[in-house]
Amino acid sequence: MRNSIKIIMLFFFSIIAVGCKKEEKSPSYHKGEMTIFTDESFKSVTEALAEGYMINYPETKIKVVTKKEDLGFIDLLNDKARIVVMSRDLTPEEIKTYEERVDLKFLPAKFAADAVVFVVPKDSPKESISMEEIEQGMQSDDKKFIFDGTNSSNLNFVAQKLKKQAKDLKFSIIPGNKNIIEELTKYPDKIGVIGLNTFSRPYDKESEALRNMVKILPVEYKGKQYNTDYENLRKMNYPFTRVLYFLTNEGNFNIANGFIRYSCTQLGQMIVQKEGLQPYNIYRREVQMR
Repeated sequence: MRNSIKIIMLFFFSIIAVGCKKEEKSPSYHKGEMTIFTDESFKSVTEALAEGYMINYPETKIKVVTKKEDLGFIDLLNDKARIVVMSRDLTPEEIKTYEERVDLKFLPAKFAADAVVFVVPKDSPKESISMEEIEQGMQSDDKKFIFDGTNSSNLNFVAQKLKKQAKDLKFSIIPGNKNIIEELTKYPDKIGVIGLNTFSRPYDKESEALRNMVKILPVEYKGKQYNTDYENLRKMNYPFTRVLYFLTNEGNFNIANGFIRYSCTQLGQMIVQKEGLQPYNIYRREVQMR
Protein backbone atom coordinates (compact mmCIF):
# COMPACT_ATOMS: atom_id res chain seq x y z
CA MET A 1 0.00 0.00 0.00
CA ARG A 2 2.77 2.38 1.00
CA ASN A 3 4.61 1.61 -2.25
CA SER A 4 1.46 2.43 -4.20
CA ILE A 5 1.14 5.76 -2.38
CA LYS A 6 4.81 6.54 -3.06
CA ILE A 7 4.39 5.78 -6.75
CA ILE A 8 1.29 8.00 -6.94
CA MET A 9 3.08 10.85 -5.13
CA LEU A 10 6.15 10.56 -7.35
CA PHE A 11 3.92 10.64 -10.42
CA PHE A 12 2.08 13.69 -9.04
CA PHE A 13 5.25 15.63 -8.27
CA SER A 14 6.77 14.72 -11.64
CA ILE A 15 3.73 16.26 -13.35
CA ILE A 16 4.16 19.44 -11.29
CA ALA A 17 7.89 19.55 -12.10
CA VAL A 18 7.24 19.16 -15.82
CA GLY A 19 4.59 21.88 -15.61
CA CYS A 20 7.04 24.22 -13.86
CA LYS A 21 9.72 23.57 -16.47
CA LYS A 22 7.30 24.37 -19.26
CA GLU A 23 6.29 27.56 -17.49
CA GLU A 24 9.93 28.61 -17.11
CA LYS A 25 10.59 28.06 -20.80
CA SER A 26 7.43 29.79 -22.02
CA PRO A 27 7.99 33.00 -24.01
CA SER A 28 7.94 36.24 -22.04
CA TYR A 29 8.41 39.78 -23.28
CA HIS A 30 8.40 41.35 -19.80
CA LYS A 31 11.15 39.38 -18.04
CA GLY A 32 14.55 37.98 -18.93
CA GLU A 33 17.86 39.13 -20.40
CA MET A 34 18.89 40.06 -23.93
CA THR A 35 21.85 41.56 -25.78
CA ILE A 36 21.42 43.92 -28.73
CA PHE A 37 24.23 44.38 -31.25
CA THR A 38 24.38 47.86 -32.76
CA ASP A 39 26.86 49.83 -34.79
CA GLU A 40 28.49 52.62 -32.79
CA SER A 41 26.91 55.22 -35.09
CA PHE A 42 23.43 54.57 -33.68
CA LYS A 43 24.31 53.28 -30.24
CA SER A 44 22.77 56.29 -28.51
CA VAL A 45 19.22 55.78 -29.78
CA THR A 46 19.48 52.03 -29.16
CA GLU A 47 20.55 52.59 -25.55
CA ALA A 48 17.76 55.13 -25.02
CA LEU A 49 15.14 52.65 -26.26
CA ALA A 50 16.64 49.86 -24.12
CA GLU A 51 16.51 52.07 -21.02
CA GLY A 52 12.89 52.96 -21.76
CA TYR A 53 11.96 49.31 -22.13
CA MET A 54 13.65 48.35 -18.86
CA ILE A 55 11.84 51.17 -17.03
CA ASN A 56 8.51 49.85 -18.33
CA TYR A 57 9.44 46.23 -17.64
CA PRO A 58 11.74 46.18 -14.57
CA GLU A 59 12.25 42.41 -14.78
CA THR A 60 14.05 42.75 -18.11
CA LYS A 61 17.74 43.38 -18.55
CA ILE A 62 18.96 44.59 -21.94
CA LYS A 63 22.64 44.98 -22.73
CA VAL A 64 23.64 47.09 -25.73
CA VAL A 65 26.91 45.95 -27.31
CA THR A 66 28.74 47.89 -30.02
CA LYS A 67 29.67 45.84 -33.07
CA LYS A 68 30.27 46.74 -36.71
CA GLU A 69 27.07 46.43 -38.72
CA ASP A 70 28.16 43.57 -41.01
CA LEU A 71 29.63 41.58 -38.14
CA GLY A 72 26.46 41.97 -36.09
CA PHE A 73 24.40 40.65 -38.98
CA ILE A 74 26.68 37.60 -39.30
CA ASP A 75 26.31 36.92 -35.56
CA LEU A 76 22.53 37.05 -35.95
CA LEU A 77 22.68 34.45 -38.72
CA ASN A 78 24.89 32.25 -36.55
CA ASP A 79 22.51 32.54 -33.59
CA LYS A 80 25.06 34.48 -31.51
CA ALA A 81 22.64 37.39 -31.19
CA ARG A 82 18.86 37.64 -30.89
CA ILE A 83 18.50 41.14 -32.30
CA VAL A 84 20.63 43.59 -34.30
CA VAL A 85 20.22 47.16 -35.54
CA MET A 86 20.78 47.68 -39.27
CA SER A 87 20.78 50.66 -41.64
CA ARG A 88 21.84 49.49 -45.08
CA ASP A 89 19.64 47.52 -47.45
CA LEU A 90 20.43 43.83 -47.54
CA THR A 91 21.21 42.25 -50.90
CA PRO A 92 18.81 39.62 -52.32
CA GLU A 93 21.40 36.98 -51.46
CA GLU A 94 21.63 38.19 -47.85
CA ILE A 95 17.84 38.20 -47.50
CA LYS A 96 17.71 34.65 -48.86
CA THR A 97 20.41 33.54 -46.43
CA TYR A 98 18.60 35.21 -43.53
CA GLU A 99 15.30 33.49 -44.34
CA GLU A 100 17.00 30.10 -44.74
CA ARG A 101 19.14 30.31 -41.61
CA VAL A 102 16.58 31.92 -39.32
CA ASP A 103 13.52 30.28 -40.85
CA LEU A 104 11.58 33.57 -40.75
CA LYS A 105 10.38 35.97 -43.40
CA PHE A 106 12.53 39.06 -43.83
CA LEU A 107 10.46 41.74 -42.07
CA PRO A 108 12.65 44.70 -41.06
CA ALA A 109 11.16 46.63 -38.14
CA LYS A 110 11.84 50.25 -39.14
CA PHE A 111 11.92 52.71 -36.26
CA ALA A 112 13.93 55.86 -37.11
CA ALA A 113 15.34 58.03 -39.87
CA ASP A 114 19.02 58.78 -39.23
CA ALA A 115 21.66 60.13 -41.60
CA VAL A 116 25.31 59.92 -42.57
CA VAL A 117 26.76 63.42 -42.36
CA PHE A 118 29.91 65.10 -43.65
CA VAL A 119 31.68 67.35 -41.16
CA VAL A 120 34.61 69.78 -41.18
CA PRO A 121 36.21 71.81 -38.38
CA LYS A 122 34.18 74.82 -37.24
CA ASP A 123 36.69 77.30 -38.70
CA SER A 124 36.85 75.59 -42.11
CA PRO A 125 35.97 77.85 -45.06
CA LYS A 126 34.09 74.97 -46.67
CA GLU A 127 30.31 75.49 -46.55
CA SER A 128 28.83 72.61 -48.57
CA ILE A 129 29.67 69.48 -50.54
CA SER A 130 28.27 68.00 -53.74
CA MET A 131 27.46 64.40 -54.62
CA GLU A 132 30.01 64.64 -57.43
CA GLU A 133 32.71 65.74 -54.99
CA ILE A 134 31.90 62.84 -52.69
CA GLU A 135 31.99 60.30 -55.51
CA GLN A 136 35.26 61.63 -56.93
CA GLY A 137 36.85 61.92 -53.49
CA MET A 138 36.07 58.29 -52.72
CA GLN A 139 38.05 57.26 -55.80
CA SER A 140 41.06 59.51 -55.09
CA ASP A 141 44.38 58.44 -53.62
CA ASP A 142 44.21 61.56 -51.42
CA LYS A 143 41.80 59.62 -49.20
CA LYS A 144 40.03 62.86 -48.37
CA PHE A 145 37.20 61.30 -46.37
CA ILE A 146 37.67 59.88 -42.88
CA PHE A 147 35.44 56.95 -41.81
CA ASP A 148 35.26 55.12 -38.49
CA GLY A 149 36.46 51.83 -39.99
CA THR A 150 35.72 49.04 -42.44
CA ASN A 151 32.47 47.06 -42.05
CA SER A 152 30.97 50.15 -40.42
CA SER A 153 27.44 51.33 -41.12
CA ASN A 154 28.65 54.72 -42.39
CA LEU A 155 30.98 53.24 -44.99
CA ASN A 156 28.45 50.59 -46.03
CA PHE A 157 25.73 53.16 -46.52
CA VAL A 158 27.83 55.62 -48.52
CA ALA A 159 29.08 52.78 -50.73
CA GLN A 160 25.50 51.66 -51.31
CA LYS A 161 24.38 55.19 -52.22
CA LEU A 162 27.25 55.51 -54.69
CA LYS A 163 26.42 52.05 -56.09
CA LYS A 164 29.93 50.85 -55.23
CA GLN A 165 31.50 48.08 -53.21
CA ALA A 166 33.06 49.35 -49.97
CA LYS A 167 36.28 47.49 -50.79
CA ASP A 168 36.66 49.54 -53.98
CA LEU A 169 36.52 52.92 -52.22
CA LYS A 170 39.51 54.91 -50.96
CA PHE A 171 39.33 56.56 -47.54
CA SER A 172 41.14 57.25 -44.28
CA ILE A 173 40.23 55.72 -40.91
CA ILE A 174 39.98 57.05 -37.37
CA PRO A 175 38.19 54.48 -35.17
CA GLY A 176 35.04 55.87 -33.60
CA ASN A 177 32.66 58.66 -34.66
CA LYS A 178 33.47 60.74 -31.59
CA ASN A 179 37.21 60.38 -32.22
CA ILE A 180 36.77 61.63 -35.79
CA ILE A 181 35.17 64.82 -34.49
CA GLU A 182 37.79 65.37 -31.78
CA GLU A 183 40.78 64.77 -34.09
CA LEU A 184 39.49 66.43 -37.25
CA THR A 185 41.32 69.70 -36.56
CA LYS A 186 44.62 67.81 -37.04
CA TYR A 187 43.63 67.15 -40.65
CA PRO A 188 42.21 70.44 -42.02
CA ASP A 189 42.15 69.12 -45.60
CA LYS A 190 40.01 66.10 -44.66
CA ILE A 191 36.26 65.60 -44.24
CA GLY A 192 34.83 63.46 -41.47
CA VAL A 193 31.99 61.04 -42.22
CA ILE A 194 29.92 60.16 -39.14
CA GLY A 195 26.44 59.10 -38.07
CA LEU A 196 24.05 61.92 -37.14
CA ASN A 197 23.03 60.12 -33.93
CA THR A 198 26.59 60.62 -32.66
CA PHE A 199 25.60 64.14 -31.60
CA SER A 200 21.91 64.50 -32.47
CA ARG A 201 20.60 64.64 -28.88
CA PRO A 202 19.46 68.28 -28.62
CA TYR A 203 19.79 68.76 -24.82
CA ASP A 204 22.75 66.51 -24.09
CA LYS A 205 25.91 68.34 -22.95
CA GLU A 206 28.33 65.92 -24.60
CA SER A 207 26.42 66.10 -27.89
CA GLU A 208 26.39 69.88 -27.70
CA ALA A 209 30.16 69.96 -27.11
CA LEU A 210 30.76 67.70 -30.12
CA ARG A 211 28.42 69.78 -32.33
CA ASN A 212 30.33 72.92 -31.40
CA MET A 213 33.59 71.41 -32.68
CA VAL A 214 32.42 70.89 -36.27
CA LYS A 215 29.90 72.02 -38.84
CA ILE A 216 27.74 69.72 -40.91
CA LEU A 217 28.05 70.32 -44.64
CA PRO A 218 24.78 70.53 -46.59
CA VAL A 219 24.87 68.13 -49.55
CA GLU A 220 24.21 69.52 -53.00
CA TYR A 221 22.10 67.17 -55.08
CA LYS A 222 20.46 67.90 -58.43
CA GLY A 223 21.01 71.63 -58.10
CA LYS A 224 19.71 71.97 -54.53
CA GLN A 225 21.35 71.88 -51.12
CA TYR A 226 19.89 69.71 -48.37
CA ASN A 227 20.66 69.72 -44.66
CA THR A 228 19.59 67.22 -41.99
CA ASP A 229 16.60 68.96 -40.43
CA TYR A 230 13.49 66.96 -39.50
CA GLU A 231 11.67 67.86 -42.70
CA ASN A 232 14.47 66.66 -44.98
CA LEU A 233 14.85 63.46 -42.98
CA ARG A 234 11.10 62.80 -42.97
CA LYS A 235 10.82 63.31 -46.73
CA MET A 236 14.23 61.68 -47.27
CA ASN A 237 15.33 64.70 -49.31
CA TYR A 238 18.76 64.68 -47.70
CA PRO A 239 20.63 62.25 -50.01
CA PHE A 240 22.23 60.28 -47.17
CA THR A 241 19.11 59.76 -45.06
CA ARG A 242 18.98 56.18 -43.83
CA VAL A 243 16.26 54.21 -42.10
CA LEU A 244 17.27 52.26 -39.00
CA TYR A 245 15.60 48.92 -38.46
CA PHE A 246 15.72 45.88 -36.19
CA LEU A 247 16.26 42.30 -37.31
CA THR A 248 15.68 39.34 -35.01
CA ASN A 249 15.92 35.57 -35.20
CA GLU A 250 13.28 35.16 -32.49
CA GLY A 251 10.26 33.28 -33.80
CA ASN A 252 8.01 33.74 -30.76
CA PHE A 253 6.88 36.77 -28.74
CA ASN A 254 9.76 36.88 -26.33
CA ILE A 255 11.81 39.82 -25.12
CA ALA A 256 13.31 40.66 -28.55
CA ASN A 257 9.95 40.99 -30.27
CA GLY A 258 8.55 42.75 -27.21
CA PHE A 259 11.35 45.31 -27.46
CA ILE A 260 10.76 45.77 -31.19
CA ARG A 261 7.05 46.34 -30.65
CA TYR A 262 7.79 48.87 -27.89
CA SER A 263 10.29 50.77 -30.07
CA CYS A 264 7.71 51.14 -32.85
CA THR A 265 4.86 52.31 -30.60
CA GLN A 266 4.21 55.97 -29.78
CA LEU A 267 6.21 55.76 -26.56
CA GLY A 268 9.26 54.33 -28.31
CA GLN A 269 8.92 56.81 -31.16
CA MET A 270 8.88 59.69 -28.67
CA ILE A 271 12.25 58.44 -27.41
CA VAL A 272 13.54 58.42 -31.00
CA GLN A 273 12.41 62.04 -31.36
CA LYS A 274 14.12 63.04 -28.11
CA GLU A 275 17.30 61.57 -29.59
CA GLY A 276 17.07 64.18 -32.34
CA LEU A 277 16.13 61.67 -35.03
CA GLN A 278 12.99 61.45 -37.16
CA PRO A 279 10.54 58.85 -35.84
CA TYR A 280 9.59 56.39 -38.57
CA ASN A 281 6.08 55.57 -37.40
CA ILE A 282 4.78 58.94 -36.17
CA TYR A 283 5.14 62.40 -37.63
CA ARG A 284 4.87 65.80 -36.08
CA ARG A 285 1.31 67.10 -36.39
CA GLU A 286 0.44 70.74 -37.01
CA VAL A 287 -2.94 72.05 -35.91
CA GLN A 288 -4.23 75.38 -37.22
CA MET A 289 -6.52 77.32 -34.88
CA ARG A 290 -9.11 79.66 -36.36
